Amino acid sequence: MTPGRADRPLPREIAPGLWWIGVCMGLPYENTELHTYNSAYVVAGRDAALLVETGHPRDAAATVTQVQRALEHTGVPLRYIFTTHQETPHAGGLGHLLERFPDAVVCGDVRDYHLVFPRHADRLRPLAPGDELDLGGIRIRVLEPVLKDLTSTLWAFDPQRGALFPGDGFAYSHYHGQGQCGRLAEEVPELPFAEMAGLFAEAALYWTRFVPIEPYIARLDALLDELDVRLIAPTHGLPIGDLPAIVPAIRRGLRAVSPAVVRGTTPV
Repeated sequence: MTPGRADRPLPREIAPGLWWIGVCMGLPYENTELHTYNSAYVVAGRDAALLVETGHPRDAAATVTQVQRALEHTGVPLRYIFTTHQETPHAGGLGHLLERFPDAVVCGDVRDYHLVFPRHADRLRPLAPGDELDLGGIRIRVLEPVLKDLTSTLWAFDPQRGALFPGDGFAYSHYHGQGQCGRLAEEVPELPFAEMAGLFAEAALYWTRFVPIEPYIARLDALLDELDVRLIAPTHGLPIGDLPAIVPAIRRGLRAVSPAVVRGTTPV
């Protein structure tokens, strides 16, 4: 941790009209405390706003408060909630949000949500890669993910801000330290990005241990170039605003768990 550095409160506007929502949880570890986020993001257009992810249900009250605060700044109503997949850190707060924002609909791969929230079954809007959500002057695009941890995983992209919402796809780290909360990844360069990317891939994207990773890295690089991604907003870890500074470490972390590396055929 850099001496004198203070946490930054959320919500935080990390691009014009794009707000980072989250509650940081501290976990004691040996002689220190590790912090972790289950982030969500409010994306505003001229007529409506979209919430990407829902926050953890443990943080439901704080998530709603932060979303409301962001909406006050944007001046538009929340119309859409997009979840990248059905795991608790990504979709567990959905019920609270549907109750608080009765005009919002749930978008994405919405399979099984009608079983969990039967009284909201009429508010589910299935989307597939290539579909778009019109916020007024901004069309959010649904993407086929490069890295999946569920078969239902989807990514999203905001072309106006160049913001990619990859869920767990760039979740290089669940943890950061005291004084690093609410900061972009490049604002805490002392974090061990490559090591944490490898650790996360091994634990949460376990399939990466059994397939050659280079084709996936090539597809990630091609996607970042094709879309001109300028901001990566993952659910876990800190948002990445300086891709050249951080993404090379993510590549190294992914390669570290590749079976080709284990066999000694691919340089890390």
